[in-house]
Amino acid sequence: MPGIDECLLEAMSLPGARGAWLVDWTSGLALGAAGESPVGDHETTAAESAELARSAAEFESAEFGSADAPPSPPSPPGLPGAPGTPAAPGAPGATGAPPVEDLIVTTRTGYHVIRFVETAFDSSVFLHLWLDRTNGNLALARIRLGDLAQRLVLG
Repeated sequence: MPGIDECLLEAMSLPGARGAWLVDWTSGLALGAAGESPVGDHETTAAESAELARSAAEFESAEFGSADAPPSPPSPPGLPGAPGTPAAPGAPGATGAPPVEDLIVTTRTGYHVIRFVETAFDSSVFLHLWLDRTNGNLALARIRLGDLAQRLVLG
């Protein structure tokens, strides 16, 4: 199981990788960085990508693919999801894992893949990989980041 540095180095071994970060999306701080930054500063890149991740993670209707699912019945008072009750981890608005698995931003010269990391505690971190558009393999990057996110050891 890789730690932060090993995880970022493994991400940088992907074809077309230009930069990789592990970011806390609540604070916008980079917990680790490797490679280049699209703006020349790893902390700025981390803060900007955290804004994007936070928007997606806190977006209440982020279950974009569940439009065909029937609506859930209202919860009785005092149960998770009931008015005035804290949301369950992983639920929209909760502090646990967001309902979004990953985000992909395409620019003219590259891809930015943001993969949320689920942990046993209230996780608010994600992996961010910047790929060169010409040499990068977006499908492979998504698969490998998912694997890295599952194996990452934080602590």
